[in-house]
Amino acid sequence: MKLRVVLYGVGSIGSMVARRLLARDDVDVVGAVDVDPAKVGRDLGDVVGLGREVGVVVSDDAGGVLSGARPDLVIHTTRSFLGEVFDQIMTCIRHGANVLSTCEELSHPFISDPDLAKRLDEAARRAGVTVLGTGINPGFLMDTLPIVLSAVCQEVRSITVRRSVDAARRRLPFQEKIGAGLTVGEFEEKIRTGAITGHVGLRQSVALIADALGWRLDGIVVEPTWPVVAEREVRSDYITVRPGRVAGLRQVARGLMGGRAVITLELTAYMGAEEFDSVDIDGRPEIHMRIRPCVHGDEGTVGIIINMMRKVVEAPPGLLTMKDMPLPSATPGSQVPT
Repeated sequence: MKLRVVLYGVGSIGSMVARRLLARDDVDVVGAVDVDPAKVGRDLGDVVGLGREVGVVVSDDAGGVLSGARPDLVIHTTRSFLGEVFDQIMTCIRHGANVLSTCEELSHPFISDPDLAKRLDEAARRAGVTVLGTGINPGFLMDTLPIVLSAVCQEVRSITVRRSVDAARRRLPFQEKIGAGLTVGEFEEKIRTGAITGHVGLRQSVALIADALGWRLDGIVVEPTWPVVAEREVRSDYITVRPGRVAGLRQVARGLMGGRAVITLELTAYMGAEEFDSVDIDGRPEIHMRIRPCVHGDEGTVGIIINMMRKVVEAPPGLLTMKDMPLPSATPGSQVPT
């Protein structure tokens, strides 16, 4: 049976999801929501660059779209922080729709904002729907993947996950998000005011790993976000970073237990970085995994969202995390015909 899907958010990621779904025969895209006046009232195919109309008009009235379309699932790709998306998610729940969201704080909402998480969970259970936050990171590379790798360990003493991203290969909003091109002073001021958030979700990933392994952490420490300063000129398709300017950032979070770090997550994203993803588990046996280059963030996010669709629809009601879900994998709809 085809899934009836509404897209809530038609930005960069939402548009990529839309193009993939509109090419599949196991999904009906039955609605699209966005607040951008430049998109409202236009056909979704035109908005996402398909070059053809698909008969779905982008609307800024989420309630109206959900009432009319009656989707099985809402794919939600708007903001990073739980407080910013709470009302949006509640609207979906009230209309009886399951929700699959890229909101980073929703990947472990119970540590992000316990009160809002409890309200979402209770509402979802009453409505008989499932809400899940996931993506490439948080959602997979720095939490679900190390959790799965730990399955072969008889003992685990510590887990260290590193992700290094060459921001020059990413879209402009990502480069701006990490402060590329700023002076160090400008970077520090924007971090202080919240104008630059960097990566959101390290705390959630630490908590997700700890929960899955049954570890009761003494605390989670998220270190200050540090600028990575360019030693040479680096360029992307959008900007040029001169020597001495900020090329990107480095972020670290640690889960502490018994006076030591048992979980360490390190994210480095800057123009010209050597790309890799790694997971190192100090245990019995030891695990040392490397992916070179790193998994492409946008493509990976679209992939896991699409591959989790039916799992969310079939899951028990409530506000869930990736550790509550069946083992993630590519799905039949992702197979390339031969």
